[in-house]
Amino acid sequence: MLQVDVTQLHDDNREALLLAWVAGRDGSTAVRREAAVSAALIGHLNLTHPNSIQVLGAYEAQMFAGFDAAGRAEFVARLYGSPPTAVVLVDGINVPQELLEGATRTHTPLFTTPMPAARVIERLAGYLSKALAESTTRHGVFMDVLGLGVLITGESGVGKSELGLELISRGHGLVADDVVEISRLAANTLVGRCPGMLRDYLEVRGLGLLNIRTIFGETAVRPKMKVKLIAHLDKPASGGRDTIERLPLAELSEDILGVTIRKVIIPVAAGRNLAVLLEAAVRNYILQLRGIDSNAEFMARQKLAIDRGA
Repeated sequence: MLQVDVTQLHDDNREALLLAWVAGRDGSTAVRREAAVSAALIGHLNLTHPNSIQVLGAYEAQMFAGFDAAGRAEFVARLYGSPPTAVVLVDGINVPQELLEGATRTHTPLFTTPMPAARVIERLAGYLSKALAESTTRHGVFMDVLGLGVLITGESGVGKSELGLELISRGHGLVADDVVEISRLAANTLVGRCPGMLRDYLEVRGLGLLNIRTIFGETAVRPKMKVKLIAHLDKPASGGRDTIERLPLAELSEDILGVTIRKVIIPVAAGRNLAVLLEAAVRNYILQLRGIDSNAEFMARQKLAIDRGA
């Protein structure tokens, strides 16, 4: 079960949001991914469809101040009745005693911050979307090629890192080498990153580890990219027959975390300029995204020639 402990959430965002933990420190709660199915993980006060993290601002504080004793008691009972994973008082408002006592009684973490509600919700929503995302790892080299996230795969020793180095020398960017961490941030969105230990490094046989940022500069590396295309390097067996179609009629794809990613297979052979071939594959895919399909255009031209000949 994917979840984020509230203590970790507080520690990771304390400085950025100036969070102060004022009550409910003994609460062993966590934000769970399942909560995202029916409602947002964090948002403004909503007692009908409560968020996992309730945010109370100046408007809610003014409304609460206008209640009589019975109204305040009912509000507190409904707020902590679920209970929420945490309550965050924003806009620098003072914590009403009833809310403080309710958080202590129900062991609900209660935070305060001088930051505005919009900033808090934006920051925590982004944090939770990453922390609760489904993730996996893939072996390969992940590159930014012409603004497109390309995952280069293939058997060990086929030349993935060498191709990555050639692409970097041609002005493209490295995201990750060897191990690529892939997270699904939305229904059809995969984002690839590099593990912290390997960041900026590319391993090339015969040269060892190269620090790409140091050698090529800041513009040669990327912190993350959306995974849009898989380029698989295929090395035919020695003396084996090439089974790859010269004019593939069906698009290839691969499933990662339930998301279908377009795939191209590039045969590896002596004398082939793989960097140029991969760039061409990326340019062709970009054209297809814009509705321009070279294969379809050729087939239509061929059909027209046949019809005229008939």
